[in-house]
Amino acid sequence: MSVIDPCFIQFNDSIAQHSLPARFTFPFYYQPHPICLQAAQQLQQDLLINNPWQHNFGLDPENDRGMVIGKMFGVLVVKNHQGQIGFLAGFSGKLADQNILPPFVPPIFDMLTKDSFFSAENKQINDINQLIIQHESTAELANLQVLLAKQQQQADTALALLRADIIENRKHRKEKREQADIDLVQGKLNAESFKTLSIELSRQSVQQKYQLAELKQQWAAKIEHTFQQVDKYLHQIKQLKKQRKQLSNQLQKKLFNQYQFLNITGLTRDLNSIFFDAPNHLSPAGAGECAAPKLLQYAFKQQLTPIAMAEFWWGQSPKSEIKQHQNYYPACHSKCRPILGHMLSDMLVDPDPLLINTAEDKLVDIVYQDADLAIINKPAEMLSVAGKNVTDSVQTRMQQHFPQATGPLIVHRLDMSTSGLMVIALTKEANKALQQQFINRTVTKRYIALVEGKPSQQQGLITLPLRVDLNDRPKQLVCYEHGKNAETFWEVYKNKGENTLLHLYPKTGRTHQLRVHCAHHLGLGLPIVGDDLYGQQANRLHLHAAFIGFNHPSTGQWIEFTTSADFE
Repeated sequence: MSVIDPCFIQFNDSIAQHSLPARFTFPFYYQPHPICLQAAQQLQQDLLINNPWQHNFGLDPENDRGMVIGKMFGVLVVKNHQGQIGFLAGFSGKLADQNILPPFVPPIFDMLTKDSFFSAENKQINDINQLIIQHESTAELANLQVLLAKQQQQADTALALLRADIIENRKHRKEKREQADIDLVQGKLNAESFKTLSIELSRQSVQQKYQLAELKQQWAAKIEHTFQQVDKYLHQIKQLKKQRKQLSNQLQKKLFNQYQFLNITGLTRDLNSIFFDAPNHLSPAGAGECAAPKLLQYAFKQQLTPIAMAEFWWGQSPKSEIKQHQNYYPACHSKCRPILGHMLSDMLVDPDPLLINTAEDKLVDIVYQDADLAIINKPAEMLSVAGKNVTDSVQTRMQQHFPQATGPLIVHRLDMSTSGLMVIALTKEANKALQQQFINRTVTKRYIALVEGKPSQQQGLITLPLRVDLNDRPKQLVCYEHGKNAETFWEVYKNKGENTLLHLYPKTGRTHQLRVHCAHHLGLGLPIVGDDLYGQQANRLHLHAAFIGFNHPSTGQWIEFTTSADFE
Protein backbone atom coordinates (compact mmCIF):
# COMPACT_ATOMS: atom_id res chain seq x y z
CA MET A 1 0.00 0.00 0.00
CA SER A 2 2.02 3.02 -1.24
CA VAL A 3 1.48 6.36 0.49
CA ILE A 4 2.40 9.97 -0.23
CA ASP A 5 2.03 11.14 3.36
CA PRO A 6 1.57 8.93 6.45
CA CYS A 7 -2.19 8.70 5.98
CA PHE A 8 -2.89 9.42 2.28
CA ILE A 9 -3.62 5.99 0.76
CA GLN A 10 -3.44 5.57 -3.00
CA PHE A 11 -5.93 3.34 -4.77
CA ASN A 12 -4.47 0.02 -5.90
CA ASP A 13 -6.79 -0.16 -8.90
CA SER A 14 -8.00 2.42 -11.38
CA ILE A 15 -10.85 4.70 -10.30
CA ALA A 16 -11.41 6.06 -13.81
CA GLN A 17 -14.82 4.36 -14.00
CA HIS A 18 -16.15 6.53 -11.15
CA SER A 19 -17.54 10.02 -11.69
CA LEU A 20 -16.87 12.09 -8.61
CA PRO A 21 -19.89 13.42 -6.68
CA ALA A 22 -20.79 17.08 -7.11
CA ARG A 23 -21.49 17.44 -3.38
CA PHE A 24 -20.00 15.93 -0.23
CA THR A 25 -21.78 13.09 1.57
CA PHE A 26 -24.54 14.00 4.03
CA PRO A 27 -23.14 11.80 6.81
CA PHE A 28 -26.42 11.04 8.61
CA TYR A 29 -28.21 9.50 5.64
CA TYR A 30 -26.41 8.29 2.55
CA GLN A 31 -25.87 5.53 0.04
CA PRO A 32 -22.10 4.90 -0.15
CA HIS A 33 -20.62 6.33 -3.34
CA PRO A 34 -18.95 3.66 -5.54
CA ILE A 35 -15.55 5.26 -5.03
CA CYS A 36 -16.03 4.94 -1.24
CA LEU A 37 -16.99 1.30 -1.69
CA GLN A 38 -13.74 0.71 -3.60
CA ALA A 39 -11.74 2.46 -0.87
CA ALA A 40 -13.44 0.48 1.89
CA GLN A 41 -12.92 -2.83 0.09
CA GLN A 42 -9.23 -2.04 -0.42
CA LEU A 43 -8.85 -1.17 3.27
CA GLN A 44 -10.56 -4.40 4.27
CA GLN A 45 -8.45 -6.55 1.92
CA ASP A 46 -5.10 -4.91 2.66
CA LEU A 47 -5.43 -4.40 6.42
CA LEU A 48 -8.53 -5.50 8.25
CA ILE A 49 -8.62 -9.10 7.06
CA ASN A 50 -4.95 -9.52 7.99
CA ASN A 51 -5.55 -7.80 11.37
CA PRO A 52 -1.83 -7.17 12.18
CA TRP A 53 -2.78 -5.67 15.57
CA GLN A 54 -4.46 -8.93 16.72
CA HIS A 55 -7.51 -6.95 17.81
CA ASN A 56 -10.30 -9.34 18.73
CA PHE A 57 -13.11 -8.41 16.32
CA GLY A 58 -14.87 -11.69 17.10
CA LEU A 59 -14.38 -12.93 13.53
CA ASP A 60 -11.61 -15.44 14.19
CA PRO A 61 -12.65 -18.43 16.35
CA GLU A 62 -8.99 -19.05 17.20
CA ASN A 63 -8.46 -15.52 18.53
CA ASP A 64 -10.12 -15.52 21.94
CA ARG A 65 -7.76 -13.04 23.55
CA GLY A 66 -9.58 -10.30 25.39
CA MET A 67 -13.07 -8.98 24.96
CA VAL A 68 -14.71 -9.09 21.54
CA ILE A 69 -14.97 -5.50 20.28
CA GLY A 70 -16.28 -4.76 16.80
CA LYS A 71 -15.34 -1.39 15.34
CA MET A 72 -16.71 1.36 13.13
CA PHE A 73 -14.22 2.24 10.40
CA GLY A 74 -14.46 5.11 7.96
CA VAL A 75 -12.96 6.05 4.61
CA LEU A 76 -12.74 9.60 3.31
CA VAL A 77 -11.92 10.01 -0.38
CA VAL A 78 -9.78 13.14 -0.85
CA LYS A 79 -7.76 15.05 -3.42
CA ASN A 80 -4.22 16.14 -2.48
CA HIS A 81 -2.14 19.12 -3.54
CA GLN A 82 -0.87 17.26 -6.61
CA GLY A 83 -4.45 16.63 -7.76
CA GLN A 84 -4.24 12.91 -6.95
CA ILE A 85 -7.32 11.12 -5.66
CA GLY A 86 -6.74 8.81 -2.71
CA PHE A 87 -8.39 8.13 0.60
CA LEU A 88 -7.93 8.39 4.34
CA ALA A 89 -8.93 5.69 6.81
CA GLY A 90 -9.99 6.02 10.43
CA PHE A 91 -11.54 4.09 13.29
CA SER A 92 -13.77 5.05 16.19
CA GLY A 93 -12.31 5.07 19.68
CA LYS A 94 -9.22 2.95 20.17
CA LEU A 95 -7.97 -0.05 18.20
CA ALA A 96 -6.01 -2.74 20.07
CA ASP A 97 -5.94 -0.27 23.02
CA GLN A 98 -4.06 2.28 20.92
CA ASN A 99 -4.94 5.68 19.52
CA ILE A 100 -2.27 5.97 16.84
CA LEU A 101 -1.89 3.18 14.29
CA PRO A 102 -0.63 4.21 10.83
CA PRO A 103 -1.95 4.45 8.17
CA PHE A 104 -5.10 5.43 10.08
CA VAL A 105 -5.56 9.12 10.81
CA PRO A 106 -4.60 10.16 14.36
CA PRO A 107 -7.13 11.17 17.03
CA ILE A 108 -8.19 14.79 17.46
CA PHE A 109 -6.35 14.73 20.79
CA ASP A 110 -4.25 11.86 22.09
CA MET A 111 -4.91 11.56 25.80
CA LEU A 112 -2.75 8.42 25.99
CA THR A 113 0.59 10.19 25.46
CA LYS A 114 3.12 9.50 28.21
CA ASP A 115 3.29 13.02 29.65
CA SER A 116 -0.31 14.00 28.95
CA PHE A 117 -2.00 16.15 31.61
CA PHE A 118 -4.92 13.74 31.31
CA SER A 119 -2.90 10.80 32.64
CA ALA A 120 -1.64 12.74 35.67
CA GLU A 121 -4.96 14.34 36.57
CA ASN A 122 -6.94 11.19 35.86
CA LYS A 123 -4.58 9.33 38.24
CA GLN A 124 -5.46 11.86 40.94
CA ILE A 125 -9.17 11.13 40.38
CA ASN A 126 -8.52 7.38 40.41
CA ASP A 127 -6.61 7.74 43.71
CA ILE A 128 -9.64 9.47 45.22
CA ASN A 129 -11.80 6.64 43.87
CA GLN A 130 -9.63 4.17 45.73
CA LEU A 131 -9.96 6.19 48.94
CA ILE A 132 -13.74 6.23 48.56
CA ILE A 133 -13.77 2.47 48.05
CA GLN A 134 -11.57 1.99 51.13
CA HIS A 135 -13.80 4.19 53.29
CA GLU A 136 -16.99 2.56 52.02
CA SER A 137 -15.67 -0.95 52.61
CA THR A 138 -14.13 -0.44 56.08
CA ALA A 139 -15.29 -3.05 58.62
CA GLU A 140 -15.98 -0.44 61.32
CA LEU A 141 -18.41 1.44 59.08
CA ALA A 142 -20.14 -1.80 58.12
CA ASN A 143 -20.44 -2.81 61.80
CA LEU A 144 -21.81 0.61 62.76
CA GLN A 145 -24.37 0.50 59.93
CA VAL A 146 -25.48 -2.96 61.09
CA LEU A 147 -25.70 -1.70 64.68
CA LEU A 148 -27.69 1.35 63.58
CA ALA A 149 -30.18 -0.82 61.67
CA LYS A 150 -30.41 -3.19 64.65
CA GLN A 151 -31.04 -0.33 67.09
CA GLN A 152 -33.74 1.15 64.86
CA GLN A 153 -35.42 -2.26 64.68
CA GLN A 154 -35.14 -2.76 68.47
CA ALA A 155 -36.55 0.72 69.07
CA ASP A 156 -39.49 0.04 66.77
CA THR A 157 -40.17 -3.27 68.53
CA ALA A 158 -39.90 -1.82 72.08
CA LEU A 159 -42.11 1.14 71.25
CA ALA A 160 -44.67 -1.09 69.53
CA LEU A 161 -44.86 -3.34 72.63
CA LEU A 162 -45.27 -0.36 74.96
CA ARG A 163 -47.95 1.17 72.73
CA ALA A 164 -49.82 -2.16 72.74
CA ASP A 165 -49.57 -2.24 76.54
CA ILE A 166 -50.84 1.35 76.75
CA ILE A 167 -53.82 0.50 74.53
CA GLU A 168 -54.66 -2.52 76.68
CA ASN A 169 -54.38 -0.51 79.93
CA ARG A 170 -56.48 2.28 78.40
CA LYS A 171 -59.15 -0.33 77.69
CA HIS A 172 -59.06 -1.54 81.31
CA ARG A 173 -59.24 2.03 82.67
CA LYS A 174 -62.24 2.71 80.46
CA GLU A 175 -63.97 -0.38 81.81
CA LYS A 176 -63.21 0.73 85.39
CA ARG A 177 -64.61 4.22 84.73
CA GLU A 178 -67.78 2.79 83.18
CA GLN A 179 -68.23 0.42 86.18
CA ALA A 180 -67.58 3.27 88.63
CA ASP A 181 -70.29 5.34 86.93
CA ILE A 182 -72.75 2.47 87.39
CA ASP A 183 -71.69 1.90 91.01
CA LEU A 184 -72.05 5.64 91.74
CA VAL A 185 -75.60 5.67 90.35
CA GLN A 186 -76.53 2.48 92.24
CA GLY A 187 -75.04 3.82 95.48
CA LYS A 188 -72.35 1.17 95.69
CA LEU A 189 -69.68 3.90 95.47
CA ASN A 190 -69.73 7.26 97.19
CA ALA A 191 -68.68 10.50 95.57
CA GLU A 192 -65.36 10.74 97.43
CA SER A 193 -64.30 7.22 96.38
CA PHE A 194 -65.43 7.93 92.78
CA LYS A 195 -63.25 11.08 92.73
CA THR A 196 -60.23 9.22 94.14
CA LEU A 197 -60.61 6.45 91.54
CA SER A 198 -60.90 8.96 88.69
CA ILE A 199 -57.73 10.77 89.83
CA GLU A 200 -55.82 7.48 90.05
CA LEU A 201 -56.92 6.39 86.56
CA SER A 202 -55.87 9.78 85.13
CA ARG A 203 -52.51 9.49 86.94
CA GLN A 204 -51.96 6.06 85.38
CA SER A 205 -52.73 7.47 81.92
CA VAL A 206 -50.29 10.36 82.33
CA GLN A 207 -47.63 8.02 83.75
CA GLN A 208 -47.81 5.77 80.70
CA LYS A 209 -47.53 8.78 78.36
CA TYR A 210 -44.39 9.83 80.24
CA GLN A 211 -43.13 6.26 80.04
CA LEU A 212 -43.62 6.26 76.24
CA ALA A 213 -41.91 9.63 75.86
CA GLU A 214 -38.99 8.50 78.03
CA LEU A 215 -38.57 5.28 76.02
CA LYS A 216 -38.62 7.27 72.76
CA GLN A 217 -35.98 9.61 74.17
CA GLN A 218 -33.76 6.75 75.34
CA TRP A 219 -33.78 5.02 71.93
CA ALA A 220 -33.39 8.32 70.07
CA ALA A 221 -30.25 9.05 72.13
CA LYS A 222 -28.81 5.59 71.40
CA ILE A 223 -29.60 5.83 67.69
CA GLU A 224 -28.28 9.40 67.45
CA HIS A 225 -24.99 8.36 69.08
CA THR A 226 -24.51 5.54 66.59
CA PHE A 227 -25.67 7.72 63.70
CA GLN A 228 -23.07 10.37 64.57
CA GLN A 229 -20.36 7.70 64.39
CA VAL A 230 -21.66 6.50 61.03
CA ASP A 231 -21.98 10.08 59.80
CA LYS A 232 -18.29 10.75 60.47
CA TYR A 233 -17.42 8.11 57.86
CA LEU A 234 -20.18 9.20 55.48
CA HIS A 235 -19.10 12.83 55.73
CA GLN A 236 -15.54 11.88 54.77
CA ILE A 237 -16.90 9.88 51.81
CA LYS A 238 -19.18 12.77 50.82
CA GLN A 239 -16.27 15.21 50.87
CA LEU A 240 -14.14 12.86 48.79
CA LYS A 241 -16.96 12.49 46.25
CA LYS A 242 -17.38 16.26 46.13
CA GLN A 243 -13.64 16.65 45.51
CA ARG A 244 -13.79 13.93 42.82
CA LYS A 245 -16.67 15.67 41.09
CA GLN A 246 -14.86 19.02 41.08
CA LEU A 247 -11.67 17.46 39.70
CA SER A 248 -13.63 15.48 37.11
CA ASN A 249 -15.47 18.58 35.90
CA GLN A 250 -12.22 20.55 35.73
CA LEU A 251 -10.48 17.75 33.85
CA GLN A 252 -13.43 17.28 31.51
CA LYS A 253 -13.52 20.97 30.64
CA LYS A 254 -9.75 21.05 30.17
CA LEU A 255 -9.91 17.91 28.04
CA PHE A 256 -12.75 19.27 25.89
CA ASN A 257 -10.68 22.40 25.26
CA GLN A 258 -8.07 20.15 23.62
CA TYR A 259 -10.59 18.74 21.15
CA GLN A 260 -10.29 21.45 18.51
CA PHE A 261 -12.29 20.86 15.32
CA LEU A 262 -11.55 22.62 12.04
CA ASN A 263 -13.86 23.31 9.14
CA ILE A 264 -12.91 23.92 5.53
CA THR A 265 -12.45 27.66 6.13
CA GLY A 266 -10.00 27.09 8.97
CA LEU A 267 -12.44 28.08 11.71
CA THR A 268 -11.80 26.12 14.93
CA ARG A 269 -14.27 25.24 17.69
CA ASP A 270 -13.73 23.01 20.71
CA LEU A 271 -16.16 20.59 22.35
CA ASN A 272 -17.07 23.08 25.09
CA SER A 273 -18.18 25.55 22.43
CA ILE A 274 -19.90 23.02 20.16
CA PHE A 275 -21.95 21.48 22.97
CA PHE A 276 -22.59 24.72 24.87
CA ASP A 277 -26.35 24.42 24.28
CA ALA A 278 -26.45 20.77 25.37
CA PRO A 279 -27.88 19.78 28.80
CA ASN A 280 -25.43 20.92 31.52
CA HIS A 281 -23.26 22.30 28.67
CA LEU A 282 -21.56 18.91 28.48
CA SER A 283 -20.85 16.78 25.44
CA PRO A 284 -21.67 13.05 25.49
CA ALA A 285 -18.93 10.63 26.50
CA GLY A 286 -16.70 9.76 23.57
CA ALA A 287 -17.61 12.82 21.51
CA GLY A 288 -14.92 13.52 18.94
CA GLU A 289 -13.60 9.94 19.00
CA CYS A 290 -15.70 8.68 16.09
CA ALA A 291 -14.16 8.01 12.68
CA ALA A 292 -15.91 10.80 10.74
CA PRO A 293 -14.57 13.81 12.75
CA LYS A 294 -11.07 12.27 12.82
CA LEU A 295 -11.07 11.89 9.03
CA LEU A 296 -12.30 15.40 8.30
CA GLN A 297 -9.91 16.92 10.85
CA TYR A 298 -6.90 15.31 9.20
CA ALA A 299 -8.08 16.37 5.74
CA PHE A 300 -8.56 20.00 6.81
CA LYS A 301 -5.20 20.12 8.65
CA GLN A 302 -3.36 18.73 5.62
CA GLN A 303 -5.42 20.93 3.27
CA LEU A 304 -6.78 17.91 1.42
CA THR A 305 -10.08 18.31 -0.41
CA PRO A 306 -12.85 16.01 0.92
CA ILE A 307 -14.85 14.30 -1.84
CA ALA A 308 -16.98 11.55 -0.25
CA MET A 309 -17.14 9.55 2.97
CA ALA A 310 -18.56 6.24 4.22
CA GLU A 311 -18.43 4.30 7.50
CA PHE A 312 -18.81 0.56 8.01
CA TRP A 313 -18.89 -1.93 10.87
CA TRP A 314 -16.15 -4.54 11.09
CA GLY A 315 -16.59 -7.41 13.52
CA GLN A 316 -19.12 -9.39 15.47
CA SER A 317 -22.49 -7.75 16.03
CA PRO A 318 -22.78 -5.98 19.40
CA LYS A 319 -25.27 -7.26 21.96
CA SER A 320 -27.64 -4.30 22.00
CA GLU A 321 -27.49 -2.17 18.87
CA ILE A 322 -27.86 -3.51 15.35
CA LYS A 323 -24.64 -3.46 13.38
CA GLN A 324 -23.66 -6.23 10.97
CA HIS A 325 -20.21 -7.09 9.69
CA GLN A 326 -19.20 -4.97 6.66
CA ASN A 327 -22.51 -3.08 6.52
CA TYR A 328 -22.42 0.70 6.07
CA TYR A 329 -23.98 3.00 8.65
CA PRO A 330 -24.52 6.75 9.06
CA ALA A 331 -22.79 8.86 11.68
CA CYS A 332 -24.43 8.92 15.12
CA HIS A 333 -26.60 11.86 16.11
CA SER A 334 -25.89 12.76 19.74
CA LYS A 335 -22.09 12.74 19.51
CA CYS A 336 -21.38 13.52 15.85
CA ARG A 337 -24.19 15.73 14.59
CA PRO A 338 -23.16 18.92 16.46
CA ILE A 339 -19.47 18.34 15.64
CA LEU A 340 -20.01 17.57 11.96
CA GLY A 341 -22.49 20.42 11.71
CA HIS A 342 -19.55 22.73 12.43
CA MET A 343 -16.99 20.80 10.38
CA LEU A 344 -19.16 20.64 7.26
CA SER A 345 -20.34 24.25 7.39
CA ASP A 346 -19.36 26.23 4.29
CA MET A 347 -19.14 22.98 2.29
CA LEU A 348 -21.49 21.89 -0.48
CA VAL A 349 -23.19 18.85 1.09
CA ASP A 350 -25.99 16.54 -0.08
CA PRO A 351 -29.37 17.71 1.28
CA ASP A 352 -30.79 16.37 4.53
CA PRO A 353 -33.65 14.02 3.50
CA LEU A 354 -35.51 14.88 6.71
CA LEU A 355 -36.00 18.35 5.29
CA ILE A 356 -37.49 17.00 2.06
CA ASN A 357 -41.16 16.08 1.69
CA THR A 358 -40.86 12.65 0.07
CA ALA A 359 -44.64 12.18 0.01
CA GLU A 360 -45.56 15.33 -1.88
CA ASP A 361 -46.71 13.44 -4.98
CA LYS A 362 -48.26 10.48 -3.10
CA LEU A 363 -51.97 9.86 -2.61
CA VAL A 364 -53.71 8.46 0.46
CA ASP A 365 -56.27 5.84 -0.55
CA ILE A 366 -59.43 5.64 1.56
CA VAL A 367 -60.34 1.95 1.79
CA TYR A 368 -63.49 2.36 3.92
CA GLN A 369 -65.50 5.18 5.48
CA ASP A 370 -68.58 5.60 7.67
CA ALA A 371 -69.80 8.18 10.17
CA ASP A 372 -67.35 7.05 12.87
CA LEU A 373 -64.14 6.09 11.14
CA ALA A 374 -62.15 5.72 7.96
CA ILE A 375 -59.57 3.12 6.95
CA ILE A 376 -56.74 4.47 4.80
CA ASN A 377 -53.84 2.85 2.95
CA LYS A 378 -50.78 4.97 3.80
CA PRO A 379 -48.06 5.11 1.15
CA ALA A 380 -44.44 4.47 2.13
CA GLU A 381 -42.31 7.51 3.05
CA MET A 382 -45.24 9.54 4.38
CA LEU A 383 -45.36 10.74 7.98
CA SER A 384 -48.29 9.63 10.13
CA VAL A 385 -48.34 12.98 11.96
CA ALA A 386 -46.79 16.33 11.07
CA GLY A 387 -43.08 16.56 11.81
CA LYS A 388 -40.83 19.40 12.91
CA ASN A 389 -39.55 20.09 9.40
CA VAL A 390 -42.16 18.42 7.17
CA THR A 391 -45.81 19.06 7.98
CA ASP A 392 -47.33 17.02 5.14
CA SER A 393 -48.66 13.83 6.72
CA VAL A 394 -51.62 11.48 7.04
CA GLN A 395 -52.85 13.74 9.82
CA THR A 396 -52.80 16.94 7.73
CA ARG A 397 -54.26 15.17 4.69
CA MET A 398 -57.13 13.80 6.80
CA GLN A 399 -57.77 17.22 8.34
CA GLN A 400 -58.20 18.56 4.82
CA HIS A 401 -60.34 15.60 3.68
CA PHE A 402 -62.56 15.50 6.80
CA PRO A 403 -62.87 19.15 7.92
CA GLN A 404 -65.97 18.37 10.02
CA ALA A 405 -64.28 15.58 11.98
CA THR A 406 -63.86 16.00 15.74
CA GLY A 407 -60.98 14.77 17.84
CA PRO A 408 -57.35 14.16 16.85
CA LEU A 409 -58.18 11.82 13.89
CA ILE A 410 -55.00 9.71 14.39
CA VAL A 411 -55.61 6.63 16.54
CA HIS A 412 -52.27 4.89 15.95
CA ARG A 413 -49.19 5.42 13.79
CA LEU A 414 -47.03 3.71 11.24
CA ASP A 415 -43.34 4.50 10.72
CA MET A 416 -42.78 7.00 7.94
CA SER A 417 -41.17 4.32 5.77
CA THR A 418 -43.91 1.72 6.40
CA SER A 419 -46.95 1.53 4.14
CA GLY A 420 -50.36 0.05 4.87
CA LEU A 421 -53.59 0.27 6.80
CA MET A 422 -54.31 2.96 9.38
CA VAL A 423 -57.51 3.64 11.32
CA ILE A 424 -58.78 7.24 11.32
CA ALA A 425 -61.36 8.25 13.96
CA LEU A 426 -63.87 10.86 12.77
CA THR A 427 -65.37 11.59 16.19
CA LYS A 428 -64.00 12.06 19.71
CA GLU A 429 -66.10 9.13 20.92
CA ALA A 430 -64.79 6.82 18.19
CA ASN A 431 -61.21 7.90 18.91
CA LYS A 432 -61.56 7.10 22.60
CA ALA A 433 -63.18 3.69 21.95
CA LEU A 434 -60.60 2.71 19.31
CA GLN A 435 -57.63 3.86 21.41
CA GLN A 436 -58.87 1.70 24.27
CA GLN A 437 -58.84 -1.33 21.98
CA PHE A 438 -55.22 -0.59 21.02
CA ILE A 439 -54.30 -0.15 24.70
CA ASN A 440 -56.02 -3.44 25.59
CA ARG A 441 -54.29 -5.13 22.60
CA THR A 442 -57.55 -6.47 21.25
CA VAL A 443 -56.80 -5.09 17.77
CA THR A 444 -55.44 -7.75 15.40
CA LYS A 445 -52.64 -6.63 13.08
CA ARG A 446 -50.66 -8.45 10.44
CA TYR A 447 -47.73 -7.03 8.52
CA ILE A 448 -45.95 -8.41 5.50
CA ALA A 449 -42.18 -7.95 5.24
CA LEU A 450 -39.52 -8.94 2.73
CA VAL A 451 -36.37 -9.89 4.65
CA GLU A 452 -32.83 -10.42 3.40
CA GLY A 453 -32.20 -14.17 3.25
CA LYS A 454 -34.05 -17.16 4.61
CA PRO A 455 -34.92 -17.97 8.24
CA SER A 456 -33.85 -21.34 9.65
CA GLN A 457 -37.42 -22.15 10.77
CA GLN A 458 -40.91 -21.63 9.37
CA GLN A 459 -42.24 -19.63 12.34
CA GLY A 460 -41.32 -18.38 15.76
CA LEU A 461 -41.79 -15.86 18.57
CA ILE A 462 -39.30 -13.01 19.16
CA THR A 463 -39.22 -11.43 22.62
CA LEU A 464 -36.51 -8.79 22.69
CA PRO A 465 -37.12 -5.81 25.03
CA LEU A 466 -36.51 -2.44 23.40
CA ARG A 467 -35.54 1.09 24.39
CA VAL A 468 -34.42 4.16 22.49
CA ASP A 469 -30.72 4.56 21.70
CA LEU A 470 -29.99 7.73 23.65
CA ASN A 471 -26.87 8.36 21.56
CA ASP A 472 -28.55 7.86 18.20
CA ARG A 473 -32.27 8.64 18.22
CA PRO A 474 -34.64 7.44 16.81
CA LYS A 475 -32.84 4.08 16.65
CA GLN A 476 -33.82 1.45 19.19
CA LEU A 477 -31.64 -0.90 21.25
CA VAL A 478 -32.24 -4.34 22.70
CA CYS A 479 -31.94 -3.80 26.46
CA TYR A 480 -32.85 -6.37 29.11
CA GLU A 481 -32.29 -3.90 31.94
CA HIS A 482 -34.30 -0.85 30.88
CA GLY A 483 -36.12 -1.99 27.74
CA LYS A 484 -39.89 -2.40 27.43
CA ASN A 485 -41.35 -5.81 26.68
CA ALA A 486 -41.80 -6.40 22.94
CA GLU A 487 -43.21 -9.55 21.30
CA THR A 488 -43.55 -10.50 17.64
CA PHE A 489 -44.86 -13.75 16.20
CA TRP A 490 -43.65 -14.44 12.67
CA GLU A 491 -44.21 -17.06 10.00
CA VAL A 492 -42.93 -17.64 6.49
CA TYR A 493 -45.41 -16.50 3.84
CA LYS A 494 -43.45 -17.44 0.71
CA ASN A 495 -39.96 -17.42 -0.74
CA LYS A 496 -38.98 -14.70 -3.17
CA GLY A 497 -35.65 -15.51 -4.80
CA GLU A 498 -32.88 -15.25 -2.23
CA ASN A 499 -35.19 -13.35 0.12
CA THR A 500 -38.30 -14.32 2.08
CA LEU A 501 -41.74 -12.80 2.56
CA LEU A 502 -42.90 -13.06 6.17
CA HIS A 503 -46.15 -12.44 7.98
CA LEU A 504 -45.46 -10.53 11.21
CA TYR A 505 -47.94 -10.37 14.09
CA PRO A 506 -46.84 -7.80 16.72
CA LYS A 507 -48.30 -8.46 20.17
CA THR A 508 -46.92 -5.11 21.36
CA GLY A 509 -46.44 -1.87 19.49
CA ARG A 510 -42.97 -0.56 20.36
CA THR A 511 -41.17 1.92 18.12
CA HIS A 512 -39.36 0.09 15.26
CA GLN A 513 -40.31 -3.22 16.89
CA LEU A 514 -40.68 -5.24 13.68
CA ARG A 515 -37.56 -3.72 12.12
CA VAL A 516 -35.37 -4.46 15.15
CA HIS A 517 -36.82 -7.93 15.77
CA CYS A 518 -36.08 -8.89 12.16
CA ALA A 519 -32.59 -7.34 12.00
CA HIS A 520 -31.11 -8.11 15.43
CA HIS A 521 -28.87 -11.19 15.62
CA LEU A 522 -30.84 -12.43 18.65
CA GLY A 523 -34.06 -12.14 16.63
CA LEU A 524 -34.23 -13.30 13.03
CA GLY A 525 -30.89 -11.74 12.10
CA LEU A 526 -32.45 -10.89 8.71
CA PRO A 527 -32.98 -7.15 8.15
CA ILE A 528 -36.04 -6.03 6.24
CA VAL A 529 -35.10 -5.14 2.66
CA GLY A 530 -34.63 -1.39 2.34
CA ASP A 531 -34.28 -0.75 6.08
CA ASP A 532 -32.04 2.31 6.09
CA LEU A 533 -31.68 2.27 9.90
CA TYR A 534 -30.99 -1.39 10.63
CA GLY A 535 -30.03 -2.82 7.24
CA GLN A 536 -29.30 -1.43 3.80
CA GLN A 537 -31.08 1.17 1.70
CA ALA A 538 -33.25 0.19 -1.24
CA ASN A 539 -36.06 1.83 -3.20
CA ARG A 540 -38.26 1.56 -0.08
CA LEU A 541 -38.65 -0.21 3.24
CA HIS A 542 -40.34 -3.50 2.36
CA LEU A 543 -42.75 -3.47 5.29
CA HIS A 544 -46.51 -3.16 4.87
CA ALA A 545 -49.41 -3.18 7.34
CA ALA A 546 -51.56 -5.63 5.38
CA PHE A 547 -54.39 -6.54 7.79
CA ILE A 548 -56.24 -4.95 10.69
CA GLY A 549 -59.28 -6.16 12.60
CA PHE A 550 -61.16 -4.61 15.55
CA ASN A 551 -64.61 -4.00 17.03
CA HIS A 552 -66.51 -1.13 15.45
CA PRO A 553 -66.61 1.73 18.02
CA SER A 554 -70.39 2.24 17.66
CA THR A 555 -71.88 -1.15 16.79
CA GLY A 556 -69.33 -3.37 18.54
CA GLN A 557 -69.34 -5.60 15.47
CA TRP A 558 -66.00 -7.12 14.45
CA ILE A 559 -64.69 -5.62 11.20
CA GLU A 560 -61.45 -6.30 9.34
CA PHE A 561 -59.59 -4.98 6.31
CA THR A 562 -56.83 -6.27 4.03
CA THR A 563 -54.54 -4.67 1.44
CA SER A 564 -51.68 -5.99 -0.66
CA ALA A 565 -48.09 -4.74 -0.65
CA ASP A 566 -46.48 -3.52 -3.85
CA PHE A 567 -43.51 -5.85 -3.22
CA GLU A 568 -45.39 -9.16 -2.81
